Amino acid sequence: MALTELQIRKVHPTDKVTQHTDERGLYLEVHPNGSKLWRYKYRYMGKQKRLALGRYPDVGLAEARRRRDDARRQLDAGTDPLAERKHDKLVAVFNAANTFGEIAKEYIDKQVAQGQADATTQKANWLLEQLQPIAAFPVADLKPIDVLAALKRIEAKGKYETARRCRSFAGRVFRYAVATGRGESDPSSILRGALIVHKVKHHAAILDPKQMGELLRSIDAYTGHAITRLAMQVSPHVMARPGELRMAEWSEFDLDNAVWKIPAERMKMRRPHEVPLSRQVLAYLEELFTLTGPTGYVFPAFHTSRRPLSENTVNQAFRRMGYAAGEVTAHGLRTTASTLLNESGKWSADAIERSLAHADANSIRATYNRGRYWDERITMHQWWSDQLDMLRDGATILPFNRTA
Repeated sequence: MALTELQIRKVHPTDKVTQHTDERGLYLEVHPNGSKLWRYKYRYMGKQKRLALGRYPDVGLAEARRRRDDARRQLDAGTDPLAERKHDKLVAVFNAANTFGEIAKEYIDKQVAQGQADATTQKANWLLEQLQPIAAFPVADLKPIDVLAALKRIEAKGKYETARRCRSFAGRVFRYAVATGRGESDPSSILRGALIVHKVKHHAAILDPKQMGELLRSIDAYTGHAITRLAMQVSPHVMARPGELRMAEWSEFDLDNAVWKIPAERMKMRRPHEVPLSRQVLAYLEELFTLTGPTGYVFPAFHTSRRPLSENTVNQAFRRMGYAAGEVTAHGLRTTASTLLNESGKWSADAIERSLAHADANSIRATYNRGRYWDERITMHQWWSDQLDMLRDGATILPFNRTA
């Protein structure tokens, strides 16, 4: 006879486990400690089995019967409900251990083991921090709308480029999850058109030779920290990216042969780069050597020699000198060099691009065109340093050959 809620409430525990049958294999198991547990008894492949359906009163009679019926439907479909539950638990445990955040950390560690640069690793960890809203979710459960919601939160703050980079990073993590058997797809792949396209702002740069001369004179007259002044003095000559220069170490400089050898892990394009050193740069380095040499960072931080100069130090110095952010930046000095060297008509575009450490847009050409244009670059760097001195000293400069 089927149970009723009133009968169940009146059942009292004894010194033994008792069973109170409902119908179709469902029964209530009452323990001496007062626990009342729902069980479903069934046969599968000739074997007697039972399935736990919950604790009364958390699971009432009607809910217990619904769960029993679900199990019966699984049996009718040829599936063992107990085995299916064990499988679901294993999947849940597996998914809990394979959240987006955990897999992202594993992916970053793998890249580090393969020689990824410290700066790139720091950026990856920072991007992961921006994606915290989805970090705790199993990677296999995340849908495009979940990822989009996280990206839109970033975008809402006006950080359009950050949102784009986060989508790209998330895609790499999802693809890694698929490759390692813990994901099924990359839900970020269909979101490319869903984000606001950030309009690229070029780094502010001085392109007028006369104005460049004024800047060089202002740098020489800078009364702040000597290391900052020297960083600003060296920057226009070597054409390196600000991060490449401020992270420079004395071990990279071969002063006897006038060359600066930057390791691949510090380069944006992940290939080693060599910079010819003009006589002017060697003179600046000689002054720097007395301040920061012979080991460690060439441009160390003011408070500790174990860290490089801050990435904002040079730009802040420009602001103190009276230059607005829209007039000149440390990175913009590369644009100045590129523009004026190209307009001079004296140097091949390949030599200029090689000195700027730019990647060749033509991948096939980049594969076969491996010449470093080293001899031309040595001459070009010395010419450029001499030109900068002439601009700084206010000498009469002949117009650049803009038709070359």
